[in-house]
This record gives sequence, structure tokens and C-alpha cells, in this order.
Amino acid sequence: MKIRSITYFMNVGWPLKDDRMQAAGAFLKAARQAFEAEGYEVQTTRIASVSFAKILGEDAIGLTLRMVKKLDTAIAALGIDYISLGPALRDVPESYEMIPEALANSKNVFFSGEMASSERGISLPGIRACADVISQCADVSPDGFANLRFAALANVQPGWPFFPSAYHDSDTPLFSLAVEAADLAVEAFSGAASLDEGRKALTAAIEHHARKLSAAAEPLKYRFTIRFGGIDFSLAPFPADDRSFGAALERMGVPQTGMHGSLTGSAILADAIDRAEFQRTGFSGLMLPVLEDSVLAKRAAEGSLTVKDLLMYSSVCGTGLDTIPLPGDTTKEQIAALLLDICALSLRLHKPLTARLMPIPGKKAGDLTAFNFDYFANSRVLALDAAPLNGLFTSNEIFHIHPKAK
Repeated sequence: MKIRSITYFMNVGWPLKDDRMQAAGAFLKAARQAFEAEGYEVQTTRIASVSFAKILGEDAIGLTLRMVKKLDTAIAALGIDYISLGPALRDVPESYEMIPEALANSKNVFFSGEMASSERGISLPGIRACADVISQCADVSPDGFANLRFAALANVQPGWPFFPSAYHDSDTPLFSLAVEAADLAVEAFSGAASLDEGRKALTAAIEHHARKLSAAAEPLKYRFTIRFGGIDFSLAPFPADDRSFGAALERMGVPQTGMHGSLTGSAILADAIDRAEFQRTGFSGLMLPVLEDSVLAKRAAEGSLTVKDLLMYSSVCGTGLDTIPLPGDTTKEQIAALLLDICALSLRLHKPLTARLMPIPGKKAGDLTAFNFDYFANSRVLALDAAPLNGLFTSNEIFHIHPKAK
């Protein structure tokens, strides 16, 4: 198990508050050292800010690109890997329009876009705006890679450490941890004599590491007078079979991830996380990023795993649709139709879901991907069974879906 990210939440302000940035850099350097001293590899350190749309406001939203360039330079100087400027907001419609150019002119800045929340309902304009961002970002580079740094959000709360969905909502800093823990599930079920034994082993492993991580976080709270937000113990994978969510399912007895049995396996893994006792934050569930998981990538390439399958598994466990390679000619209208279903699922089940979709220019369904990125396993482009919405779904309505009654 590794720490995917130590995420520091703050308001970067505008103009940038140099003292706040220096404080973030000092904390993240010390935090990395503290967790490494406990034997954990820390892959990245990150900042998640209050939404750029809230900081700049409608009148100054045109300064987004300048803000991004300043931050790209600032985090590099401080030795911080990435920064998220939070979601574009429906109250500042122009904020969505700023994102494609900002991503094209930065390397380490992430964004997201608000689509739906339990409090404010599903925004059809917000969905279309996110779909337009995804469509435009696909053309930033020949491989569609810019969309790695954008996610469309439904019901995602502040203070959650996984990017691109991480953002803050306060001037008071806090920190939390995102872990890469799919290997714990693979190990738990590899030698298990029963499903219950495997589930108990996974829960015990999560609690063991959570105690160690929390103990290492405790002195940091007092040294820096900062709140510890908790651990997002999602079973995030890495593109190697011993660190694969798909491998865990297949060790459990699923013939191939994507075939029947996968839903049940996903529910069992999610249940094991839910049973664990630790200071939790974020999704604390399963992550199914096709291009970040070697077995998911392989099964998608073979045709046993589809977009609809992944959306269905999200109903029992997941964080939504993540790093999904789509045909380059996918239209923003088709993307909007898929995003609408994600929003409806999120509100009806009262759970957070995100979409990180990656149309790849020049590729069609079934074509091989060709990413040159250490954290990706190449696969095939997945077909999207979607057509443009019509009728009432083309309005500017904001509507509510109540959670299913218990």
C-alpha cells in the first residue's frame, strides 16, 4: 500500500497569498518526511484550493489563465506536484469556459465542474457545460490527455483528497490522505478459504494501516496547528496485476471482470471498506479507472468490460466513471447524455460520483490506445452507446431527485 497523495486544502487567494503558499510548502515537506519515516512511499503532494470561480467571482473570472500560470510556477518552486483549483460553479457560468484554455497552458493544474448536488439538484446547463469542457479538452493534445485533469462532479463534498475532484470551502487549512490500496484487496482474497475470510482480512488490513497513518498524522496537527481531515481509503489501483481492482475480483472467483459476478464482487469489496473503523473522508470506496488498472484495461480491450458495466458497478461501490477512453468523434451531446445518468444515479442513491472521460482524437471504438504514461495501462477505445438528448432534457431546467426511501 502507498500514499497516493498528501493533500493540503487552502484558499490560495488572488492575488496569490505568498505566506499561505509558503506555509503549504513547509507543511507538505514535513508531512512527506513523517509518513516516509513510517515506511510509506508518498507518490505526490498536492494543494486543493477553494474554487477559482469563488475566489475570482464573475467580474474577474477572465483572470483564470493568469492565475493558473502563477500557480504552476509557484508549486514548482515549492516542490509540490499538483494543485486543484476546484470546480467551475453554476453560479458563475463563465467559469466552465475558462477551463480548456487553462489546461492547455498548464501541466500540473487540475479542475472540475459542478453538475449536481443533493441540496441544489441536477443542473441541465451544468451538465452541458461539463460536456463541452470535456469535448474541447480532447483537442488540447493529439492523445486527449488533458482530460486527465478534469472531472465532472455530482454530490462531491469539499475536503476529499483524490484529484481532480478535490476542493476546499474555507480559509482555514486542513489536510487529508488519499491512498493506493488495491493491493490490499488482492492480498486478502489470494489465500482466503472463503469470501467472509477474505473480507475480514481486507477490513483488518485497512484498519492496521489506518492506525499507523493516523498516528503519524497526529504530531503534524499540533506542530502546524492544522486539522486532519482523515483518510480516503479507496482501493485505488496501479497498472500492475498485483495492485489491480480487477485482479481482486478475479481472485475472488469472477471469471473475467465485466462478466456476471463482478457486481457482487464489487459490493463485497465496498462492504469490507465500510466495515473498517478509521477516520474516513472522501469516497472511501472502490475506484474503477480503466486506464490506471492493468486488469480493467485488459478486460476492456477484450470486450468483456463496457461503459455500462462500469456505471452499473458504481451503484454498489464506486466513484463513477474514471479514465474512460472514448472515440474521438464523440460529441458533447453524447457526453451530456452519459453525464445525466451519472447525476441521476448519484442523487437517487445519495452518493458521490464523478466522470473523467477521455475522448481520443482520431480514434474509434476498438482502436488501441497509445499513451506513454507510467500510471496508465493501454487498452482499447470503448464504445459509447449514447445519442443526443431531446425534448424536456434540452431545457435549462434544474430539477431534484430525492434519495430512495429506506
